Amino acid sequence: MAVGQFAQQDLQRRAMLLTALYIAQEQYGYLTKEAIERVAERLGMSPGEVFETASFYSMYRAKPTGRYLIQVCEGLSCHLAGGAENLLEYLENKLGIKPGETTPDGLFTLQTVQCLAACGNSPAMRINDTLYTNLNFERVDSILDELRGG
Repeated sequence: MAVGQFAQQDLQRRAMLLTALYIAQEQYGYLTKEAIERVAERLGMSPGEVFETASFYSMYRAKPTGRYLIQVCEGLSCHLAGGAENLLEYLENKLGIKPGETTPDGLFTLQTVQCLAACGNSPAMRINDTLYTNLNFERVDSILDELRGG
């Protein structure tokens, strides 16, 4: 096999990796050791390579979370825009949990991330796959109530 063909196959495998990780996470709820190994086997990669990629991106979870994973941006741009700290503090008080914790009912897990790519619309948070921007406390309350089914 020519070097160019090998490089092309490696690029194709790596391109499929993000999607494969997302699908595995959907199936398992988070990326278990078994999920990492299955993805690695199917793509012809080592589990270490797969884990390395999964741990880089904030959209992948390595441990169980609540039904709704709330990710609050704490990147520099959001801090400078004056929203990240207030939003995180408000959510901590509202939910009674700190980052990395899950509410006792298993509904919400709070997490901080370095960037949600919404720098111009701070404060921002992502809940599962939905991005919310230009937040204020009233809007946060409304979103949480809706997720609770209220």
